[in-house]
Amino acid sequence: MSIWEVILAFLVVVLILVSLLSNVLVLICFLYSADIRKQVPGLFILNLTFSNLLMTVLNMPLTLAGIIYKNQPGGDQFCHMVGFLETFLTTNSMLSMAALSIDRWIAVVFPLSYHSKMRYKDAALILSYTWLHSVSFPIVAASLSWVGFHHLYASCTLCNKRSEERTQFVIFTGVFHILSFLLSLIVLCFTYLKVLKVARFHCKRIDVITMQTLVLLVDIHPR
Repeated sequence: MSIWEVILAFLVVVLILVSLLSNVLVLICFLYSADIRKQVPGLFILNLTFSNLLMTVLNMPLTLAGIIYKNQPGGDQFCHMVGFLETFLTTNSMLSMAALSIDRWIAVVFPLSYHSKMRYKDAALILSYTWLHSVSFPIVAASLSWVGFHHLYASCTLCNKRSEERTQFVIFTGVFHILSFLLSLIVLCFTYLKVLKVARFHCKRIDVITMQTLVLLVDIHPR
């Protein structure tokens, strides 16, 4: 192994440990806090946490093995299964973060109507869509044999080894990344920019009220 491969393997190990620790702590907080379990965002947090944990336990150690041994771990069928799960879990994580940002946007921008706009039923429908969206692309990829070991990423993921299908694969991966990752990024940017706008508005109101209070205290202070 070269020095860069050693550094990369070390970084992967650090990421595995940090991801395990952080997601297990989130899961513990969820299990021991009744308030979190009662809230609608808890469903999105739980879905995101399980997706991250499964990615950490199933995919990242195999990526580490791919970096060290420079070959796919296990046989082709095993690699296809891992690649299917990797595609599903990464998409599910991104869409879960987008769903959580939509929930926070509604809670901050429409606080009075939040409980009528975001109920457990609505959250369940959103999660159903995220699962359907997340599983549809790996199913198509697996049916077309576009899942395998990618030497550049040192992991089992979307991969095409047939040159005659290169154009179709590029179109598929382009649509997949646009509808999954770019769409999630746009939703995240839109919702949190709206939240930031509301936060700035309230900060200005607080500054005005604070200044008015100080002026009032100065006026009534006995000389």
